[in-house]
Amino acid sequence: MIIENIINAFAKFTPKDILDIFLIFLLIYYLLLLIKGTRSYQMALGLMLIGFCALITELLNLTAFAFILNKFLTYLIIAIIILFQGELRKILAEIGSKLKTKFIPTDISYIRDEIVNAVVALSLGKIGALIAIEREIKLKSYIDKHIRLDALISKDMLLTIFTPNTPLHDGAVIISEGRIAAANCFFPYPPLLELTPAGGRHLAAIGISQESDCITIVVSEQTGKISLAAKGELIRGLDREGLKNRLKFFKI
Repeated sequence: MIIENIINAFAKFTPKDILDIFLIFLLIYYLLLLIKGTRSYQMALGLMLIGFCALITELLNLTAFAFILNKFLTYLIIAIIILFQGELRKILAEIGSKLKTKFIPTDISYIRDEIVNAVVALSLGKIGALIAIEREIKLKSYIDKHIRLDALISKDMLLTIFTPNTPLHDGAVIISEGRIAAANCFFPYPPLLELTPAGGRHLAAIGISQESDCITIVVSEQTGKISLAAKGELIRGLDREGLKNRLKFFKI
């Protein structure tokens, strides 16, 4: 019966139906890309497996198993909202940010050079630092909670902020719309299942890069090594040219 219905459905296919299926495929593909590498990715694969099992039970007419799955699927929407609340917030934030005009600094190469020069100097002095560069998803909630600066970006300013044993040394600097927006900011760590051997600054960099699309630069206080976090991934051991090329790649 089900096979006959499937055959009849394909027989009535129109270009509109093909477009409909293609758009659904793009939506699912985009959602999987968004959560890839996070804890929710495994949960999404589990839900897809459950959906596949439901299809098999219908085709084979497994009454008892179908009954159990139908009871579970009744609460599926609530389960999705609970399990993927972080990802849903991120999706809505990205959609909202795309509706706004993106601010592009007039001299982005100068800003990039100042950031790179400051990071290299901090690295040579083995001075710990954490710099988050805002992109499309705004970090206003962190800026508002911490020490607002609204200062021009310069090597000297960044070195001053991260000078050891000063009030602003701990925490992160947030760069927003071509200016140093805030300092002494603290970001969430990634979920426990995704922790890697790293210090507190590195974990905070990974955490905020999972929550938003910002690019985060870390200087290790122990080794002086430079790392960059993007989309939940940490790239270690960058030199001056490596850092500059990465920032160019992300259009910073």
